[in-house]
Amino acid sequence: MMGEDQEVSGVIQKILKSSPRGLTISDISKKINKNRTITAKYLDILKAEGKVETRQVGSARIYWLSQRVPLSAFLCFTKNMIVIVDMDMNIVQVNNQYISLSGLSKEEMIGRNIIGNGLPILSTPKTMDIIRSTEREQIITDVRFCREGIEYYYKMEVIPTLFDEKNKGLTIVLEDITEQKQHVNNMEFLARTAVELVDLPPDADIYEYVSEKVVELLPGTPRCFVESFDLASGQIFLKAVQGKELRDGVRSLLGYDVVGLPCPIVEFFSAAPFYETPLTLRAMREMRFRPFFEDEEISFYDLCAHMFPEKACNAMVLRFNLAKVYLTGLVWQDRLYGIVGILLGKDETLQNKQAIESFLRQASIAIARRQTEERLSRSIRQVDEFISAIPTPAMLIDNTNRIIKINPVFTKEFGFTSDDCVHPGEWLQSTIPDLGCREKIHPTPLDSESKTSFKSPVIPIRCHDKTEKRVRIKEVPLSGGMRALFFEPLNPAS
Repeated sequence: MMGEDQEVSGVIQKILKSSPRGLTISDISKKINKNRTITAKYLDILKAEGKVETRQVGSARIYWLSQRVPLSAFLCFTKNMIVIVDMDMNIVQVNNQYISLSGLSKEEMIGRNIIGNGLPILSTPKTMDIIRSTEREQIITDVRFCREGIEYYYKMEVIPTLFDEKNKGLTIVLEDITEQKQHVNNMEFLARTAVELVDLPPDADIYEYVSEKVVELLPGTPRCFVESFDLASGQIFLKAVQGKELRDGVRSLLGYDVVGLPCPIVEFFSAAPFYETPLTLRAMREMRFRPFFEDEEISFYDLCAHMFPEKACNAMVLRFNLAKVYLTGLVWQDRLYGIVGILLGKDETLQNKQAIESFLRQASIAIARRQTEERLSRSIRQVDEFISAIPTPAMLIDNTNRIIKINPVFTKEFGFTSDDCVHPGEWLQSTIPDLGCREKIHPTPLDSESKTSFKSPVIPIRCHDKTEKRVRIKEVPLSGGMRALFFEPLNPAS
C-alpha cells in the first residue's frame, strides 16, 4: 500500500511539473484516474511535505509543484551565513561562512544547541528572543553584534522550514550589512555634529568637544589627542587627551598632567628634515613606531617634538601599545588651527576614516569661525571702550548697518538713547530732514600716515527735544566692516 502511495505521489508531481500554471483537484483526478477525495488526500500529503503549493482561485483550489532548491546548493552558493536548526534549537546544517566566523569545525557545530553556547550573533539574548518567537511567518530584522570592541550589523531572516522527514525547524540567514549601516550612522553623526558645532556655546571648549566626538567613531578602547594652534603666540598647546588609562598612565610616568602644555611642534616640524606646512598637515597620515613596525619613519619621541625624555617616550609606546598614530591637521583656507592624533595598537584598524576626515573639516571651519568671532568681539570691545571714553559725541555702527553703541556724551548733547537709534539711515532722516544736508555726509577715513582728519560741512541736527544744533560729522571705517560716526557740536558763532 505504501509503495502504491509513493507511486501515485510521484505521478502527481510529474503531472504538476508539466503544468507550471497549476491544476485543480478535478484536473489531477482525471489524469491519475482517481476520485476527487483520494486525489485531495494525496495532495494534502504532498503539501504537508512541502512538495506542492496551493492557492484559492474563485471556487477552485489550484495546485502546483514547489520550487525547491537543494539544501547543499542553498548553503554553498551564497555569501550570506546560514544556520539551520530544529525546533529544539540544535544545529542541523551550517554553511562555511558561519563556520569561519565561529572558529569551530563543522563536526563541532552539527548537533550543538545555539542557546547559551556562546555562538557569535545567534547566542546573544536579543537574537535568541527573535528566533524563538518565529512560528509560522518568517521574520526579517536587523541585529547588532560586537566583537573585540567593533560593532557589526546583520540583516537576519528566520524562515520556518519543513524537512523531508516532516520535522519542522528554522533556517537562519545572516546578511552582513555593516558597511551600509555604518554609512547611515556616519551620515547621521555628521548631520548631528554640524548642528552642534553651530550651537556650541562660546565658553565651551571646542577642542575637548572635537576629541569626544572623534572617539565615538573609533573601535575598542579609543585614544586620541587634540592640539590647538594659537596664531598670536605661534604656539601649539595640548588641549585634550581621550582615553583615561592613557592620560592617567602618562601622568604617573611623567609626574604631571600633559594637558595644557605648550608643544613646540610647529617649530620642530617646520625645520629640517621635515619641512612641514599647514598644507602638508591637512591630509590624514599614518605613522608607525618601533618595535611594532620596522618601517618607522618618525619615532614617537620625534612626534612629541622632544618635549619628554626619550626613555619616557619609549616606555609610553610599550606600556600603552602605541603602535601607530593617524595625524590630521585642523586646517581651513591654508591656516592651521590645530592637530588631531588617533592612537592605535598594532592589530587595531582605523574605522570610519572618511567620516572622521569629514568631521574634522567641519570642526576646522567651526574653529575658524569661532576665532573670527572672538577677534571681532575683542575689536568691538576695544572700540566700545574707546567710544565710551572720548569726550566727543559718537556712534558705532556694525557690519549689518545697525547702530550698536552711542556714548554718554552723545545722549547728553542730543538727548537720544540707544532705544532711539537703531538704523543709521532712519535716524539721520529723522534728525536731518533736509536731503541736501544729508547728501553732504560722506565716509572720510583718517589718513594713517599724516594723522590728519577731514571734517564734513556744518550740518544742522534736530535733537530729541526738537531743538536744532549745528555739527560736523566724521565717518571713520573700522575693522570687521564697522564704522564710527563722530559728531562735533559747534556753538552758534562757529
